[in-house]
Amino acid sequence: MWPLFALVLGLAVGSFLNVVVHRLPRGESLAFPPSRCPHCGHRLGPLDLVPVLSYLALRGRCRYCGHPISPRYPVVEALTGGLFLLASLFYPPGVEAFLVFLFLAFLVALAFIDLDTFELPDPLTYGLLFLGLLASWALGFPLPFRESLDGSLMAAGGLGLVAGYGNLFLRRFREGRAEVPVGPHQVHMAALFGALLGPGVGMALAFLAWALSARTGRPVVLPDRLTLPLLPLALLLAPTLGLSFLEALRGSLLAAGGLALAGGLYWAFRPYPEEEEEPVALGYGDVKLLGALGAWLGLYAFLALFLGVFAGALFGLLFRQRKLPFGPYLALGGVVALFFGEALWEAYLRLLGL
Repeated sequence: MWPLFALVLGLAVGSFLNVVVHRLPRGESLAFPPSRCPHCGHRLGPLDLVPVLSYLALRGRCRYCGHPISPRYPVVEALTGGLFLLASLFYPPGVEAFLVFLFLAFLVALAFIDLDTFELPDPLTYGLLFLGLLASWALGFPLPFRESLDGSLMAAGGLGLVAGYGNLFLRRFREGRAEVPVGPHQVHMAALFGALLGPGVGMALAFLAWALSARTGRPVVLPDRLTLPLLPLALLLAPTLGLSFLEALRGSLLAAGGLALAGGLYWAFRPYPEEEEEPVALGYGDVKLLGALGAWLGLYAFLALFLGVFAGALFGLLFRQRKLPFGPYLALGGVVALFFGEALWEAYLRLLGL
């Protein structure tokens, strides 16, 4: 009975997610006006809104104007229903199952919005992040709070650095424009200082640079051509400062993640300056999404990242796509890591003979 309930609930939630995917990027209300045909504008009745079944009964066409309905609608509904059904096999009825349902719903919405727009909306990425942290703090689920917070910061910091190195290579080692008052330059500074001096000092120094940039209206940063090449060297030399390589790496990722997520939250509430955009290898929406996954998965977020990179690379090679939204593949990796992360890690260790 519980799996059936989860399936039906997922189908209904999937119907609502179609509204979110369509309206949220456009800045439209999710509640008003009621659902209408996007072609003829006719208000849809209850029989038009039965998940999946209405699409099949109407043979994929609007009842009122006969225009074809995008198959995206039943796909989102069926996918959400299937994910909720899968979750019901792992979690019995209760608060934990409800939280997992929310986690999956956020990922479905983010994946399909990214497919449409190549953007990951801040209300969804930060909503997923804060929901994971709040649940961990209040309930100890999905992780103890400290593991959730550390996982979020380290995941965001790790992908923020991947983006930094990728963008530096993409620019052929030319220095990128420093954003005022905060941007990737402070993230890279925090990573370097965090590796050498610890995450608290690394974040404090980068926040100081942020404050000075805001005060002067000019970027107060170290160049990427200095911080990014020095970071691997700092990690290798960490034992000479009394730190292990892993301690230095942890400090670097925590400091970078703190700046990445704090800076992203700042720009979520501020109008972004209208300047010519520089080409980027990876957007910061993906950094924020992986940070959100870290709040739910802890260090298994890096498994989600690996799975996302593998799936995205495979899809790109099979379909010869050079530009792909990364969000759907991160979401896929997050789902797999949630349900099967521990089993995959144990299988990997057995493969290594450990």
